[in-house]
Amino acid sequence: MKALPGFACTVVALAAFASSPIALAQAYPAKAIRLILPFPPGGPTDIAGRAIAQKLSEQLEQPVIADNRPGAASNLGLELAAKSPPDGYTLVLTPPSIALSPSMVRKLNYDASRDLQPLTLVANMYYVMAAHNSVPAKNLNEFIALAKRNSGKLNFSSSGLGAGNHLATELLKSMYGLQMVHIPYKGNVAGLLACATGEVDFGTFALAPSIPMVKAKRVRPLAVLTEKRLGVVPEVPTAREQGVDLVSVQWYGILTAAGTPRAIVDRLVSELHKAVSSPDVKDKLAASGIDTVTSTPEQFRELIRSETALYAKVIKAAGIKAE
Repeated sequence: MKALPGFACTVVALAAFASSPIALAQAYPAKAIRLILPFPPGGPTDIAGRAIAQKLSEQLEQPVIADNRPGAASNLGLELAAKSPPDGYTLVLTPPSIALSPSMVRKLNYDASRDLQPLTLVANMYYVMAAHNSVPAKNLNEFIALAKRNSGKLNFSSSGLGAGNHLATELLKSMYGLQMVHIPYKGNVAGLLACATGEVDFGTFALAPSIPMVKAKRVRPLAVLTEKRLGVVPEVPTAREQGVDLVSVQWYGILTAAGTPRAIVDRLVSELHKAVSSPDVKDKLAASGIDTVTSTPEQFRELIRSETALYAKVIKAAGIKAE
């Protein structure tokens, strides 16, 4: 075999290095990254996503653009990420709707297990059950008694059919045999505003956008669905304090397109862990009742798998029909 000329050897060596995992990680990112937020502005997905995008941009020295793409109970944004090039330049922040959708939507245009690469969990968000001020109930037990006396007459909002806050209310209903009318809205903020204005009587809401409403007494908080009281609303008791065994935490995680080179996946995971662990992001989100967390891609994938199976059972038991 004839020896390659010196120049050709150099070209081959450079080409080999350019395609190596080390070179991929060092060259990435070379342009702006899009972080898809699959819900409207103002909600917890938006609050968490924008804080993380800003920090990630500082670390990577490239713009990380938060892109709100609401629709189809977050599936529009998830589909956009699933069908994006596998190069690490399109990310998506998702709540548990990624695990709900297989049981809610007759035909998804993507397969989360096949088309998306989990990166890491980034946050846990909490729920508060609240009522309109005209509702004559000062706590969760009083509301349960009221709903029993007025079977089928009260209504409640959610951020969409089969959303996490919808299922939390459905769980309360099943625990006590309550009959209430469900009115789904497009996003958590819209459902919260409906409760504040009296369009609906009750709802389970993401805590982050609810804090200003609670502080301004535009809605009456009845319980937080956490293990213990929260520092941002210490006056609101947990459901368990009131004898109602209901705890519900909504997680958030970031994914990218399947097939993204492992070197880029590892770089993104490292940078995301650094971003959500930074004091400024942690403090900013804590003020909205959001805790930051991290995981490995494998742990996040297993969570999606296990909760897909769990929610399939819950949705079937609640009799929730696909849209």
